[in-house]
Amino acid sequence: MESIADTEIKFWQLDMETACRRLSADPKGLSDQEAAMRLRQYGPNAIRNHPKTSVLLLFLAQFKSPVTLLLIAAALLSAGLGDLADTAIILAIVLISGFLGFWQEKGAADAVKELLKLVQLHCDVQREGRIKAVPVEEVVPGDIVSLTAGDFIPGDSLLLESQELFVDEAAFTGESFPVEKSYGAVTATAPMAGRSNALFMGSHVISGKAKALIVQTGARTEFGKISAELMNQIPETDFERGIRKFGYMLMEITLLLVIIIFAANVLLHKPVLDSFLFSLALAVGLTPQLLPAIISVNLAAGARRMAGHQVIVKRLSSIENFGSMNILCTDKTGTITEGKVTLGESLDCHGAHSEKVLQYAWLNAVMQQGFHNPIDEAICTTQAGTANDYQLLAEIPYDFIRKRLTVQVKNDAGTMAVTKGSLKGILALCSQAETGEGKCVGIREMERVLNEQYTKLSEAGFRTLGLAYKSIDSGHIITREDECDMIFLGFITLFDPPKAGIYDTIKKLNGLGVRLKMITGDNALVAKSLALRIGIGQPRLLTGSAIQKMSNAALAHQAPLTDIFTEVEPNQKERIIMILKKAGHVVGFMGDGINDAPALHAADVGVSVNTAVDVAKEAADIVLLSQDLNVLLEGILEGRKTFANTMKYIFMATSANFGNMFSMAGASLFLPFLPLLPKQVLLTNLLTDFPEMAIATDRVDDVNVRTPQRWDMSFIRRFMVMFGLLSSIYDYLTFGVLLLVVHANEKVFQTGWFTESVISAVLIVLIVRTRLPFFKSLPGKYLFMATIMILLTVLALPLTSFAAWFGFVQLSFTFYGWMLLIIACYMLSAELAKYWFYKGTQRLLKKRRFNLF
Repeated sequence: MESIADTEIKFWQLDMETACRRLSADPKGLSDQEAAMRLRQYGPNAIRNHPKTSVLLLFLAQFKSPVTLLLIAAALLSAGLGDLADTAIILAIVLISGFLGFWQEKGAADAVKELLKLVQLHCDVQREGRIKAVPVEEVVPGDIVSLTAGDFIPGDSLLLESQELFVDEAAFTGESFPVEKSYGAVTATAPMAGRSNALFMGSHVISGKAKALIVQTGARTEFGKISAELMNQIPETDFERGIRKFGYMLMEITLLLVIIIFAANVLLHKPVLDSFLFSLALAVGLTPQLLPAIISVNLAAGARRMAGHQVIVKRLSSIENFGSMNILCTDKTGTITEGKVTLGESLDCHGAHSEKVLQYAWLNAVMQQGFHNPIDEAICTTQAGTANDYQLLAEIPYDFIRKRLTVQVKNDAGTMAVTKGSLKGILALCSQAETGEGKCVGIREMERVLNEQYTKLSEAGFRTLGLAYKSIDSGHIITREDECDMIFLGFITLFDPPKAGIYDTIKKLNGLGVRLKMITGDNALVAKSLALRIGIGQPRLLTGSAIQKMSNAALAHQAPLTDIFTEVEPNQKERIIMILKKAGHVVGFMGDGINDAPALHAADVGVSVNTAVDVAKEAADIVLLSQDLNVLLEGILEGRKTFANTMKYIFMATSANFGNMFSMAGASLFLPFLPLLPKQVLLTNLLTDFPEMAIATDRVDDVNVRTPQRWDMSFIRRFMVMFGLLSSIYDYLTFGVLLLVVHANEKVFQTGWFTESVISAVLIVLIVRTRLPFFKSLPGKYLFMATIMILLTVLALPLTSFAAWFGFVQLSFTFYGWMLLIIACYMLSAELAKYWFYKGTQRLLKKRRFNLF
């Protein structure tokens, strides 16, 4: 096979025969065997090839932290100076920490891969003479694909045949209007906009249908060449932004503390290498090393739970935004309503039933082949079994600019064109209207009657379409220019009833702090009728024409107050989403149509359904296996649980850990020895992190899922200061007992301090994991088991043969008695501090709300 890409020839300058010959393509399609061979040759059809991540590389990635690398280097330096035992222990602890992170991240990545298989994109490919649906990743050069409205174009390709094909190429040209495509070679120097016979990966079909020969796939496509730049433009989520700011805050604190402690210990004439290792070990203790792994595990666990509720997460970080979402924008069809359109009536111009209107509407629906949709299916169902003696001659498919569909049919009686679409658009095409008696009168004479009839039907909640026709000369094939001088025939009314229980669902969403906003292309009267039926009293409406006239500032004021956006043009959806985001809201958008992709991209959380068109599924962050707001409701709850469990680790890392490390840093300044050896600091960090790995399975209190939760750095800083200082107070009490009561030497002090700090840090988890008193919110099974395991390990360690490795000795019963008293007081104080902290936080929030008015 001769590759077109290996020559100076551009594929859009080739005719069909030459292109097929160069690609060794058969008009009947490739064989499965040949396709498999080409897949191995060219690789998966993906912008970014995702080879199986090397297990070794994933493991090594756990040690990429600069602090960890410095610690390893210092430990090796220590070995060079003869201290092999300490070096081995330090490296072993670092290795175990790395393995725990690796094990968690690998399990999370594997789980996500399996979930993504459920929402894989497919396309129709001709293989061995028959049409076959294959995953987009398996499309290869030489494949012949069939495309219809809504399809994602799976590779750079050459048109073999097309019919009224319009494609969205905004990703390449920046032009929002669809581009018409047609068969026929163009010059090699034609610009992107002029390559009328070429289709490019990254674009999608707006209307019409086509067959195309795949020329390039994956990274070799035009889209692939610019993909690295585009991929970097993925907007940072609110959660990712919070993690980044939290990381910067810890980095500043850690750097400052390390420099001060190292300098102070050197000035106090303590061993330089030990001081350096101790400072680095403190830095490791302050740095939540397992945070990336904990986040990955929490998100993967949340994704698995959401999958159990038929919610598939494509982008893990969107889970947190899902939980933070406080506005959900959605179309009405299939979410608010049943999504099963039923035909109401076929009416003439005066509102009387008309069999002729029904017959012509049925002809238009049954003969069209470009865009399958619920409306045409509903019309066809009512006339199932009807004999059809008409022949389809031509079709001008539906698109979202014209908002109509035209077919040209003929039988023995003659040839005619039948057009169906939005009433306003149909009336603009007509010069006459046919009355119930079969007479034709000027359209202007009937305009008032027609509009009154339309208003009446819309107020009753019916979606109303117009129907027109005209005779065509035999032998003439219609084009868009022929959509004129038509005869208005009548109305088709359609009804999509509200979903059972939708009122309760919307009430539950409101109860969770999520306000539902409907964005629809239907007219204001239909939308208002639906709103009243689903319990939205006195709904606030804003029409597309009003939005068009508004400045961004005016829309920013009106949009949050609006319940329903009606008569909205496709390009206005994105503007509405962006305005709501700029107003400070976390916005979700649920869409499944061809024109929903820009809004799905713009939203904080793009939600689609598995039955949506390819371009909508591709743009979405989350895909529902069931088009049901109750499913979405469960997903929101799971998103909030995931966020709550992730924040628990943050609170743990910034309370006891911070307090213990701060205490050790201070103690090192007045003690004649280090309060803990570097290897003991690392062991403390490892043991306190271990129970927290089970946090993804922990129970979440109802108070954490009632309202949207968002990152609040000032809240985290206040939490760190209060609970860190509280921890330090009891640490210094422990120092006092060890020095003044037990009269501890270096090894006894280090053993006693290690035992108390680990036990208190593990138990404080049970306090800070909940806003409620800890006995009213018990931990999950795995967190409880991990806590017990660490407690027993710490108490038993000084009695084992491993104690000497770490420099531990046995402790007296006197110390254990004092330690029990200190820890009990610490737990009680933490409970009281927690009560006052959250009470003060509530007062602060109320004050902030008051200041807004």
